Amino acid sequence: MDILLQQIINGLVLGSMYALVALGYTMVYGIIGLINFAHGEVLMVGALVSWSAIGGLQQLWPAMPGWAVLLLALLAACVAAAALNYSIEKVAYRPLRRAPRLAPLITAIGMSILLQTLAMVVWKPNYKSFPTLLPSAPLSVGGASITPTQLLILGVTALCLALLMWLVHATPLGRAMRATAENPRVAALMGVQPDRVISATFVIGAVLAAVAGVMWAANYGTVQHSMGFLPGLKAFTAAVFGGIGNLAGAVVGGLLLGLIESIGAGYIGD
Repeated sequence: MDILLQQIINGLVLGSMYALVALGYTMVYGIIGLINFAHGEVLMVGALVSWSAIGGLQQLWPAMPGWAVLLLALLAACVAAAALNYSIEKVAYRPLRRAPRLAPLITAIGMSILLQTLAMVVWKPNYKSFPTLLPSAPLSVGGASITPTQLLILGVTALCLALLMWLVHATPLGRAMRATAENPRVAALMGVQPDRVISATFVIGAVLAAVAGVMWAANYGTVQHSMGFLPGLKAFTAAVFGGIGNLAGAVVGGLLLGLIESIGAGYIGD
């Protein structure tokens, strides 16, 4: 029973990170029908930017508390990822919005490869150790253990999902996003600016991916230029599993995929 509880905790932590990335996929697809296969690389860039920011902050202010360093690095990662995804949408996807479906799909795959290559050039291909900034002593929960970092992942994920649901269902931007998803031409006639809404959707998805990237790096302790490929692929699977275009479905799909992967590894792996 202790093993099952431990695997459930691990699965919820893993699924929370998948859910954050899956929301980016499902938001973009819900509005413009595009599968952004470069989304996993946005996660990777966020993690690597946070790693660089942590190194710089620790050199400039060595006495700064670990939680403050992590918070500032997370903010830097979110800004960098948002700027990157905004640029990708404007340069790579917007000109192809009325092109056949295959063209933006191939462009997305090419953008993924390009970002991996650029990250390898900028940060080098070797694995880098992500510093431990929070207490590492595990807490006991019913015979299982959970680290403060894992608790933070669960709390941050719940907060991000609550804020996203509020944004989509209770703000003018959220109404504009839902109107654009329903019919962009009619939404434009009603005063909505579809280009701005689509750009905002890419930015929000990038922030969620950056948060997931920093949490992933903090949980597993390493960063590398190809680290976003598998989480991105699994998050896409979670988005499809939950019904791509459905926000709640993406969250459920991410959590279920994390639980299945963790429990399967705990029992079948032996």
